[in-house]
Amino acid sequence: MNDVSDAAFDRDPAGHLFSPEVRAALAGFAVDGDTAALEAAAAVRSAARSLDQLRSRGTDSRGLSPGALDILIRLAGREAGTNIKDLATSAGVSSRNVTGLVDTLERAGLAARVPDPRDRRSVLVRITPDGRTWLEDFRRPSQAAMAAVFRGFTAEETTALRHLCLRLVENQQHLARYLEDR
Repeated sequence: MNDVSDAAFDRDPAGHLFSPEVRAALAGFAVDGDTAALEAAAAVRSAARSLDQLRSRGTDSRGLSPGALDILIRLAGREAGTNIKDLATSAGVSSRNVTGLVDTLERAGLAARVPDPRDRRSVLVRITPDGRTWLEDFRRPSQAAMAAVFRGFTAEETTALRHLCLRLVENQQHLARYLEDR
């Protein structure tokens, strides 16, 4: 089945976009022929992939991976620095993954490991002045890209989209906990 982002779109009688190709592919999989939730999930996956591809193009052209960008943005909001474990938790990835991303940022001069003043055995990661400059240079083209992607959206639609996506995440978290407890 093609990705929704590769499909041609039609509008239903209410004026809502849908992919006839995806709807047809999912029709045999749906319970009682209702493809609404399956089509919505396919659309969310396609939108996420599309945004990831856009972000990858922007970061790759500047020498960073999207993962390293995520860590750099998180560091920018933490003046005092933070440890690898807290970075990993906030990013939702493993400490091993963050360690590699911090290594990349350090080699590029965008982040630095520094001793933790509260615990001599621990190390913090901080953004460097070059890291702040890199982010500032990345900000303008990112804002322009997001303005293009969200062109025509009202403030209410943007807020509703954020809310609905986070509700999906929250529901998935509840489902995962339920399945773990079984």
